[in-house]
Amino acid sequence: MSKYALVTGGSGGLGAAICAMLANNDYKVIFTYHSNKDKAEKILDSLVGEEHACYQLNVADTQAIEDLQANLRKDNIDIDLLVNCAGTTQFVAHHDLDALEDSVIDKILSVNVRAPFAMTRSFLPSLKKNKGCVINITSIAAKTAMGSNIAYCASKAALENMTCSLARALAPDVRVLSVAPGLIDTEFVKGLDDKWRDQQEQATPLQRLADVDEVAKAVLLAAEHLTFSTGTTISVDGGRPLSN
Repeated sequence: MSKYALVTGGSGGLGAAICAMLANNDYKVIFTYHSNKDKAEKILDSLVGEEHACYQLNVADTQAIEDLQANLRKDNIDIDLLVNCAGTTQFVAHHDLDALEDSVIDKILSVNVRAPFAMTRSFLPSLKKNKGCVINITSIAAKTAMGSNIAYCASKAALENMTCSLARALAPDVRVLSVAPGLIDTEFVKGLDDKWRDQQEQATPLQRLADVDEVAKAVLLAAEHLTFSTGTTISVDGGRPLSN
């Protein structure tokens, strides 16, 4: 019997790779996107298999999450896997406290922390029914405290801590894990300053950045093979914390 996976932020570079990996491994994939409908539909059309779907969703809107859950229930869809991949940030130098405005902090925390909790809470009946799994996409920044801004680092640390709390609270019915990438070699990163990108590679013991498919494989591993693991983080960072 096919399984259903729900992936938030599925139209981003990493989200799209996760959707493809799951579809290639017999999941029926439902993914959400924030605003780029054309891009989402192209990703949807590229997925192997049938019965995949995409939905527009602002993950910071709890009522919208509830509405999505109700729509899926009307179609008799119970998810087996929830991947909380949607996230947000913006670059603010860590030393520039004045530039990290309250509105930026609130947005980061609502999308990166509150939304994964709201998604898990809303879809918990399905996850319990299917003895399912929740995977939160965090970041190396949760441990290194180095990243796009201080609030982003804090949000990913909070999400890893929440992964542990949820794993304890939802056991034995639902497993909850985190996958924590290092800097990923997405199209966005490839468009940044070459010197900075080279510095990031050299600061990583494995001397390169993560590939989106490597992170997607970690998600599949957590969902399908690490069946006695919960409340833990799988790092896909090339050993970067060893250099800090």
